[in-house]
Amino acid sequence: MEMKKRISLELRNKSPAEVAELVVDNCRSSDGEVEGLSDDYKELELLSMVNVGLTSLAKLPSLPKLRKLEISDNGISGGLDKLAEKCPNLSYLNLSGNKIKDLSTLETLQNLKNLKSLDLYSCEITTLEDYRDGVFELLPQVTYLDGYDQEDNEVPDSEADDDDDHAAGPTGDDDDDEEDDDDEDDDEDVSDGEEEVGLSYLMKEGIQDEEDDDDYVEEEEDEDGEDGAGVQGEKRKRDPEDEGDDDDEDDD
Repeated sequence: MEMKKRISLELRNKSPAEVAELVVDNCRSSDGEVEGLSDDYKELELLSMVNVGLTSLAKLPSLPKLRKLEISDNGISGGLDKLAEKCPNLSYLNLSGNKIKDLSTLETLQNLKNLKSLDLYSCEITTLEDYRDGVFELLPQVTYLDGYDQEDNEVPDSEADDDDDHAAGPTGDDDDDEEDDDDEDDDEDVSDGEEEVGLSYLMKEGIQDEEDDDDYVEEEEDEDGEDGAGVQGEKRKRDPEDEGDDDDEDDD
């Protein structure tokens, strides 16, 4: 896909002035120049043109807010003077996989006063003797070369991700929402627990009441049984008339 068409698609109905990030990796520049970009991209902070066939930066527009430029795996061999002119606030530059051969090609980067990180992986210049010491001496403003400082300390993750975090924007609101959701879940758990406890208590009370009623019924039955036994076991006194009847029967 041509670079112009790719950039048009990446706009997604936005105007160039609204774009802060633009990634057009693996598209094609028809003549080795930057195409489809203009000075209207004045808010652009990150531009990535990896493996697009660039051989020159002569047509790079003015991008005053650009802080991060990814142009690795292209055919750039010089002409870096345009960077200081067009992108004065550049702090990260990735030239890995280009045709940079000697230190003199990098001299113009001295004008990028904010340049903090420079990557030259797979460039021929990295095969030079004392390559690292030479670059740090030539560009004293650079802190990290190919991901490491002069003492071979790797670039901290916080610094490597700084541009991505800035573009993504604050995330504190999302964290607060998650905390609120957790609080609501805790409240629901507590409520459910209280309902379970209350239900268990009521069930126990109901069972106890039934047991008490059964006991009461049994006691009544026992009392009735005892009374009945007393009535059945008690000897009934004979009446005098009954005795007279018995005597008459004997005489007969």
